[in-house]
Amino acid sequence: MAFFEDIQIGDRRAFGSFTFTAEDIKRFAAQFDPQRFHLSEEEGRNSLFGGLAASGWHVAAVCMKLLVADGKRRSAEEAARGETVAVWGPSPGFRELRWIRPVLAGDTLSFTSEVETKRTSSSRPEWGILQARNTGTNQRGDVAFSFLATAFVPRRNPGA
Repeated sequence: MAFFEDIQIGDRRAFGSFTFTAEDIKRFAAQFDPQRFHLSEEEGRNSLFGGLAASGWHVAAVCMKLLVADGKRRSAEEAARGETVAVWGPSPGFRELRWIRPVLAGDTLSFTSEVETKRTSSSRPEWGILQARNTGTNQRGDVAFSFLATAFVPRRNPGA
């Protein structure tokens, strides 16, 4: 994971993809979002989605899983090279969560993150505050999911 000073506005990275199967959609929905169009192909076809649709919360959970896995992978690679690993802080939240297009059974979303803003924390100068737009784009090139995440990122040189 990068230190605050190493990150530039506009930096973009892909962090994984996931194919939403009918079985996965129904399993998640049964436990967390039991709406008819998430549980039944027929109900999904008869809905405004036109097919069995993944819960938006399912899409968000997959995005988070891939984001965390990518961070762990990157940190392990940095540690293996003998580099100092930046340990990011918690997120104070997110905004602008949007489920733009339905994610239907068989769709594969590729997830990316692009840095939109960054600033030094005024109350904690050892931290920077980063905002990044996270998106999920389907196999047809359509953005289906988006949110603006905020994260605390450690500064390498807090006094600089």
